[in-house]
Amino acid sequence: MKSNQTIPPLLSILFSILLLQCTSTNEQLERAKQLHETVITIDTHVDINTSNFTADRNYTTDLPTQVTLPKMEEGGLDVAWFIVYTGQDTLSEEGYDAAYENAIDKFDAIHRLINEYAPDRIELAVNSEQVRDIQARGKKVAMIGVENAYPIGTDLSRIKEFHERGARYMSLSHNGHSQFCDSNTGERDDVWLYNGLSDLGKQAIVEMNKWGMLIDISHPSKESNMQTMALSKAPVIASHSSARAMNDVSRNLDDEELLALKENGGVVQTVAFRSYVDSEKHAQWQTASDELFDARASALGFERKSWADIRTMEAADRDQYMTQYRALQAEVNAAMSEKGQYGVDVSDFIDHLDYMVDLIGINHVGISSDFDGGGGVHGWDDASETFSITLELVKRGYSDEEITKLWGANLLRVLDEVEAVAASMQGS
Repeated sequence: MKSNQTIPPLLSILFSILLLQCTSTNEQLERAKQLHETVITIDTHVDINTSNFTADRNYTTDLPTQVTLPKMEEGGLDVAWFIVYTGQDTLSEEGYDAAYENAIDKFDAIHRLINEYAPDRIELAVNSEQVRDIQARGKKVAMIGVENAYPIGTDLSRIKEFHERGARYMSLSHNGHSQFCDSNTGERDDVWLYNGLSDLGKQAIVEMNKWGMLIDISHPSKESNMQTMALSKAPVIASHSSARAMNDVSRNLDDEELLALKENGGVVQTVAFRSYVDSEKHAQWQTASDELFDARASALGFERKSWADIRTMEAADRDQYMTQYRALQAEVNAAMSEKGQYGVDVSDFIDHLDYMVDLIGINHVGISSDFDGGGGVHGWDDASETFSITLELVKRGYSDEEITKLWGANLLRVLDEVEAVAASMQGS
C-alpha cells in the first residue's frame, strides 16, 4: 500500500465504532469496580448445613460450598442472610417438636460462626444501622432468615423467641402446606388445606408485625400471599423469587402478586435459581451436561449420588464427594463453554430483574442467590463472582443510586419500616 493511500471510509467508520465500544466497555468496568467497592451488597438467601459450622470445619476456610468467608471477601459480598430452614413434615406435635429442635440447631450454628470461629471477620446484624456500621468497619455481615414457620408449631410465642435469636424474616410455609398457610406446591395436584391462610396463619401475621419479623412470601401459594399482603400492617418481602411472566413456575410471583407487593411497600429479591429463571434453557443445558458428566464420571469410577443421599453423608465423606463432584463439574462446564453452551447466565437472571423494575419500580426489587440451596447461574456460581452482577447492572444502564437500591438499600428500607410498625404496635 502506498504511504499516501487513505483507509477506506467504511473501514474507518467500523474502526471508530470498535474504538468507542472498547472505550465504553473499559469505562463501564472501572465504574462497576468503584461502585462495587462502596455499595452494600446484600444476598437475602443462603442455605446452610450445620456440619459446616464446627470448630474443625467452618466458613473461615474455603469449603466446597458456594458461600464461605473467603468467597464473600473475594467477590465483595457484604451481607449474607443465613437460613434456618426446616422441611415440611406432619402437622403433629411430634413433627413440630422435631422441627423446633432442627431450627434451634441452625440458630446455634450461625451464632457459633459469629461468636466463636470468626468474630474478627463477621458480625450479626439485626437492623439497618448495624448493617451499615459493620460493613463500614470492614467486616462481613450475617443476618438470619427462617424458611418455613413449621418449627413454630402452634406456640406463637416462638415468633418472639426466634426474633430474639436474631431472625428478621420468616416464611409461613415451604414446599408443602403448613399449619399456617397453603404452599405453592398445591398447584401440582390442586389440593389445598385452607385456600390461603389458616386462622393460625392470620394470627401469626399479627405477631410477626408486632415483633418486627418480616413476612417472606417466596414459598406460600398465590392466595396465601394475596391474603398476607392484605392483612399485614408492614411491608413484606419475597426473599428469593423471580417473575412468573418470564418463566411460568409456581415459585415465581405473577404480575398480580408483584403489583400487590408494590402497593404493600415491599421488595422482591430476584433469585438466581436456574430453573426459575429459564426452565427450558436450563433443562436443555442440564441434559447435555449430565450426559458429558456421566461419561467422564464412568471413566473415572465416580458414582453420582442424589442430593438426598449427599445430605445424609458424614461431613468428611460429603466434603470428599463434593470436592470431586465440583472438580468434575468444573471440567464439564469448561467443555460445555468451549462449545458455546453456558446454560442460564447472569444476563438471563438480570432479565427478570429488569422486568420487575419495569413493572413495579426500582424501589421494590432486590437480589438473592439461593446459594447452597440449588441457586446460582453461569457467571454467578458462588459468592466469589458477585462482582459480575454489579457489572451487568452497569452495562444495562442503571445509575449508581439505582444499583445501590437493588443491591440492598431497598431491603434495608423495608427492614426499617417493619421495625417502625412493630414499635407502634408494641407501644399501643
